Amino acid sequence: MPGVTPAEVLSNFGITLVEDPAENQPRLLVDLPAAELVEHAIRRNEGRMASNGALVIETGERTGRSPNDRFIADTPDVHDKIAWGAVNRPLSVESYEVIKAGIVDYLNERDVFVTRGMAGADRNHTRRLLVACERASQALFIKQMLARPLAREIARTGEPDFCVLAAPGYQCDPAIKGLNSSAAVVINFQERVILVAGTGYSGEIKKSIFSVMNYLLPVEDDVLPMHCSASMDPVTHETAVFFGLSGTGKTTLSANSTRLLIGDDEHGWSDMGIFNVEGGCYAKCEGLDAFHEPEIFNAVRFGAICENVVLDENRKPNYDDVSITHNTRVAYPVEHIPNAWTKGMGTTPSVVLFLTCDAFGVLPPISRLTADAAMYHFVTGFTAKIPGTEVGVTEPTPTFSSLFGEPFMPLDPMVYAKMLGERIADGRTRVYLVNTGWIGGGYGVGHRIELAYTRSLVARALDGTIEDSEFVHDDIFNVDIPTTCHGVPDGILVPRQYWQSTARYDEAAHNLAVMFEENFEKKYSHLPESVKAAGPHAQVPAEARHRGRGLLGLRH
Repeated sequence: MPGVTPAEVLSNFGITLVEDPAENQPRLLVDLPAAELVEHAIRRNEGRMASNGALVIETGERTGRSPNDRFIADTPDVHDKIAWGAVNRPLSVESYEVIKAGIVDYLNERDVFVTRGMAGADRNHTRRLLVACERASQALFIKQMLARPLAREIARTGEPDFCVLAAPGYQCDPAIKGLNSSAAVVINFQERVILVAGTGYSGEIKKSIFSVMNYLLPVEDDVLPMHCSASMDPVTHETAVFFGLSGTGKTTLSANSTRLLIGDDEHGWSDMGIFNVEGGCYAKCEGLDAFHEPEIFNAVRFGAICENVVLDENRKPNYDDVSITHNTRVAYPVEHIPNAWTKGMGTTPSVVLFLTCDAFGVLPPISRLTADAAMYHFVTGFTAKIPGTEVGVTEPTPTFSSLFGEPFMPLDPMVYAKMLGERIADGRTRVYLVNTGWIGGGYGVGHRIELAYTRSLVARALDGTIEDSEFVHDDIFNVDIPTTCHGVPDGILVPRQYWQSTARYDEAAHNLAVMFEENFEKKYSHLPESVKAAGPHAQVPAEARHRGRGLLGLRH
């Protein structure tokens, strides 16, 4: 039985375009192959071809996400479920309808590129998507980012589970009640629609779909959605997940030639194991080079889309040029990574890594967490916002982002934290906190830890050999620190030993511990006492300061 056509789906919103219109009339272009989308994009002056074959586009004024312009329609079915606030901003149904009507009228006057795909490699938890884009380049982006259905699956597809209407050229009226600018990204769970207007940053489409899955998976499927990358040992098939906000190293650390890449950003954790929500990767590429990140560097070829990357006179990408934005990006299908696990599914994780970019330079490069400490750090999600990932962020800014992905989590953080706690409670999963940020001092004084060192630490955590090291306990941050690791200088593993001034380290560590405590009391005071006790403590008992080797806050 034939499925519902895209034209029929879009007609429900008032979009009247068809695939074979009368001459000189706008049309629907449905499920075009990547090569044809590239042709359209170049012909329409949306971008240029780079020497490596990638399509290079500029996103305009907005080169990152716009959190202040992201909304959820306040409909009766979700009113009592959404964690409303600065992240999940409510928008009235009336305002949503005005924006939707404007987008529909706008799209009816131009060609629209339609892409059908899926979110979720595990067919038990898949959601079918129809994305209608004004621009061919954005259609190419989402084609490469979504899980790609088989031809027979498309043929029998009924109504999609969610639709996206993306009109970057449409400027909303800022006077519409609830809006903050001419841009708007609105999720309506009742209508199962995402509206994207006034921004050409493709990440808005990707992250909106992720936000939708972060609601649907726990509510409808009892699946934990995770802002993480995931990889698999090719021999044992043991898996690991890497949590972290943009710029903390999820994509880089999971793209490892010795392991199979499951996915780089969005996953689900079910009773059967983990699965990739996407079918592509969206990597930051500032400073990208073939020596340090060969897998990603070589993935930038025909079919990939570079955002805001500067080309030289020979059309060669200059990844060091951040004159447009620090948030230069490249999107490519996961198959561009040679060791990708294209099935997109794996077993229950053996290792969980929380990646944090510590701008204060006081957290250890790696530390081991107890189950309660894992819960603590999951709900608090300390990191630093990286320049360019959001409008207005120009230097690393310390922040607490619940679940290492608060901007994309519609439900109360405890919904997700409880699900994680249940999944690691049996002790089969080892959990580590990894600092990919500054060491030897804070931002502007110290330096960011070398990627090679972080890779070595992660490799030893994944193969379990880091457990052969002697560990010391840091009483301030309440974590266990290995004193040795193959491939890493011993002197950097215990941060206090690496600072030129221990007094300044003590002050900075105390200040960060206070931030942890204040954030926890403000947001999570209702959590079990065992979880609270597993976090940092600004006031360390005097006797703890002189244990072991006489290092402040350290004991064997």
